[in-house]
Amino acid sequence: MMKYGSLILEKKEYVYLKRILNISGYAEDFETQKSLQRLSEELKNAQIVDEEDMPKDVIRFNSKVMVYSENGWEKTIQLVIPSDKNAKQDKISILTPMGAALFGYSRGDTIEWDFPSGKQQIKIVTVSQENAKNQSEISI
Repeated sequence: MMKYGSLILEKKEYVYLKRILNISGYAEDFETQKSLQRLSEELKNAQIVDEEDMPKDVIRFNSKVMVYSENGWEKTIQLVIPSDKNAKQDKISILTPMGAALFGYSRGDTIEWDFPSGKQQIKIVTVSQENAKNQSEISI
């Protein structure tokens, strides 16, 4: 269930993401490993666009996202680069199962994901772009 038919990534963020996925090829646990593997697969068919062509409702670095699970829980998280992660502030690293699951998807999309607790359907309810200026500052 994807609005745009494939993941959409901004060019610089794509290069950055490919690089950290290569470096973190050996995740500390199997779940994360599986999630990163799946993200790598999805990146093969991703649309890579320039900053000005990036849809506002697509999840990227620093996006704030509200997700709703078929199990009834709701959560708002911010997707960040690994060094910015902060559980207390719900800043989730791209290198986590949830971060890898959401990246590149858009508002209204539903994804099925293998969580440690089993498969779940998650719906992306809202996506907002926080401090967009930081996005262009991701160092390549």
